[in-house]
Amino acid sequence: MATPAKVLVIDLNEKPENQKLLSGSPETCGMRSGRVYLSPGQACGLHSTKDREELLVFLSGQGELIIGQEDCYQVGQGKVSYIPPQTDHDVKNTGSEPLVYVYGVAPAAVE
Repeated sequence: MATPAKVLVIDLNEKPENQKLLSGSPETCGMRSGRVYLSPGQACGLHSTKDREELLVFLSGQGELIIGQEDCYQVGQGKVSYIPPQTDHDVKNTGSEPLVYVYGVAPAAVE
C-alpha cells in the first residue's frame, strides 16, 4: 500500500455540525475520519461497520453506544470505544448538551 504524499493537520471546528476529517484515498491508505455533532435526543442512525473496524473518541457530552438490538454502553467525554467488523451500532445523545466525538474507520486486516 502506498504512503500518503503528505502529513495532514486538520483543525476541528466549533460549528454545531458534522465535520469530515479524512475521506480515504488519496488522503490515506483507506482510513476515513470525521467529527460528529449530535444535539440532545439526536442519534447517528443504526449502521454496520461491515468489513471495517471503528474507533470513537468522545470529546464532550454523554450518550449511549447501542450495539445490535440489545447491548448498550454509556459513553461521553473522556471515553473511547472500539467497534469490531460486522457490528451493527448506533450512537444516541441522552444528555442535555451536545454529544461530540471523532470517529476513525479503517479496513480490518485479514489474519
